Amino acid sequence: MLYKNSFLIGLSGIAFVFSSCAPNPNDPRLVKTHPEYKNPYQPGTYEFFVAEKDYPKTYDSWTNSELLEVTKPSNSWLKIDLETQRGKLMNGDQVVIDYPICSGRKSHPTPPGTYKILEKVVDKSSNKYGRIYDAEGKVVNSDADSTKDTVPEGGRFDGAPMKYWMRLTNDGVGHHIGPVKRVPVSHACIRGPSKTMPIVYSKMAVGSKIVVE
Repeated sequence: MLYKNSFLIGLSGIAFVFSSCAPNPNDPRLVKTHPEYKNPYQPGTYEFFVAEKDYPKTYDSWTNSELLEVTKPSNSWLKIDLETQRGKLMNGDQVVIDYPICSGRKSHPTPPGTYKILEKVVDKSSNKYGRIYDAEGKVVNSDADSTKDTVPEGGRFDGAPMKYWMRLTNDGVGHHIGPVKRVPVSHACIRGPSKTMPIVYSKMAVGSKIVVE
C-alpha cells in the first residue's frame, strides 16, 4: 500500500511539473497585441511560426523540409486563404509550406471555390494585362488592359510576366509568380513569391486540387 501511495504521489508531482510548464491561457503576454507578448512555442515549429506577432502579414514562408521531400503531385493540394493572404502547400492535412500570396482587388476579386489545375506553363505572359509603350520605348500605361487601352502608333503592349503559371479557370485566373503585396491588388490571379512558386509548381500537376476560400 505504501508503494502504491508513493507511486501516485510521484505521478501527481510529474503532472504538477508539466502543468506548471504549460502556457497559461489567461496570461496576457500570450495575446499578440500585448507589449510583452512572448511566443510560447518551440522555435522552428509551425506553431511558433503562426504564433509570431507579424503573422499572417509577414513576407516570410515556413517549410517542413522532411515532409516536402515526400510530397508529390499524387498526395499534394493547395489551400489559398483570401482573408489572411496566405497560401499553403498541403500533404493530406499537414502543412508543407506556408507562404504569402496576393489575390484580386475589389474590382477584380479572386473567386472562391474548389478548382483543379487546368494548365501548367513555366514561362507565361498575360495577353490581357501589362504595360503599353510609345514609339520611343517609354511606358505610357503601366497597368494596361489590352482589350480596352489603345497602343499608340509605333508603340507596343507587353504582357505582364506570370512565370510558373497554374491555371484555375478558363477565363484567366491562375496562380503564378508576381509582386506580393500584403493586401489584395491583383487582377484576380493569385500571386506568389519567386522563391516559393517554383517549388510549389513542381509539387502540383494538371488535375491537382486548389481550394480558394
